[in-house]
Amino acid sequence: MIKDSARRSLVKAISWRILASIDTFFIAYFISGKTLIAAPIALSEVFTKILLYYLHERLWNFISWGRENGKPNSIRSLVKSISWRIWGTLDTIFISIIICGNIKHAFAIGIFELITKTSLYFVHERLWAQIKWGRIETVYKNSYELK
Repeated sequence: MIKDSARRSLVKAISWRILASIDTFFIAYFISGKTLIAAPIALSEVFTKILLYYLHERLWNFISWGRENGKPNSIRSLVKSISWRIWGTLDTIFISIIICGNIKHAFAIGIFELITKTSLYFVHERLWAQIKWGRIETVYKNSYELK
C-alpha cells in the first residue's frame, strides 16, 4: 500500500492554498466590490484553511479506496474534492460573516466558491496524482498468517 508522507501533505496544502486564496480574493471582490473586504477574507483563509486542508489530507491518507497501484483514480479525486469543498465552504462563510458582516454576501461568496473551488481542487488533485515525490510504500503483514 502506498501512503503520502506528512511533508507531501503539507506541500500540497500550501500549493492549494495559494491557488485557492487568489480565487477567494477575486470572488469576494466581485461580490463586495471592495478590496478592503476581499483581501482580509483571502488572507484569513490562508491560516484556517492550511490547517483544515492538512487535516483533510491526513484523514484521506487512511482511506485506501480509489487508489490503484498507489495512485488515486478520478473517482477518488472527485469524492475527495466534494468532501473538502464542504469544509472549505463552511470556513469561507464563517470568515466572510465575521469580516464583512453581511450574511447575504458571505453566503454568496461561499456558494460561488462551490463552483470554482470544486473544479480547481479536482485539477489540483489530478496534477498531484502525477507527482511521485513524498509517496511512501508500506508493507503490511497479514495478521492471520500461520507461523
